[in-house]
Amino acid sequence: MKKAFIFDLDGVIVDTAKYHFLAWQKIAQELHIDFTHEHNEMLKGVSRVRSLDIILELGNVQATSEQKAVWLHQKNEEYLSYLVHMDASELLPGILPVLHFLKEKGQFIALGSASKNARPILEKTGIMPMFDAIVDGNDVTNAKPDPEVFIQAAQKVGVSNENSIVFEDSVAGIQAANIAHMTSIGIGEAAILHEAQFIFNNFTEINETFLESLLN
Repeated sequence: MKKAFIFDLDGVIVDTAKYHFLAWQKIAQELHIDFTHEHNEMLKGVSRVRSLDIILELGNVQATSEQKAVWLHQKNEEYLSYLVHMDASELLPGILPVLHFLKEKGQFIALGSASKNARPILEKTGIMPMFDAIVDGNDVTNAKPDPEVFIQAAQKVGVSNENSIVFEDSVAGIQAANIAHMTSIGIGEAAILHEAQFIFNNFTEINETFLESLLN
C-alpha cells in the first residue's frame, strides 16, 4: 500500500531559514528592534503576517495595517533577492538519498509548507519532478499548528492521514502532524522537537532500515 511522505520545506529540504532571518532582521533594525537568532526560533513554521506581529511585539511597536503591508512586502522582496542564486547545493545533507529511496519504492512524495515561494525553490534546486503534490502558503488559510497544509497534501495523493508521514523541523509543524494523526518525524534538536514520534538531527541519520519500517 502506498503511503504519503510529506515534507516541510524550510529547514527540512533547504536551509532558507537563514535567508528569512536576514530579511526579518533588516526590517527589525529599521524599526530599532533587537532581533536575535533566539527570537527567530519563535517564527519557525509561522505565517509571514504572524511573524511580523511577533517582531513588533518584541519591540512594543504599534503599526497600522498599511504600515504592516509595506513591511511585509519589503521583507519578501529582501528574501527573494537571496533566492535568486539558489541551486542544488542548497539542499540539506541526506535529503536526496531519502527522496530517491521513496521514489524507487513507489511511494507518494508531497510538500506541505507555509512558504509562498516553495515552487521556485523546488525548481531552482532541481527536485520539483520528485513531488507528486505540492501544498504551500498559497493554498491554505490556516497556519500550523493547524494541520490543514498536511491534510490537503495527503488528500491530493489520495492517502489517509493514518498512512501519512510528516518530516518537520518546527514545533508547530510537529503539533500539526500529531493533531492530524499522522506519523511525525522531527528534523533538528530533540529538546525542541520532543513531541515528535521520531527525531533525527538531520537526514544523514535516517537509514534505509528505518524508512523500510515506515513502509510496513
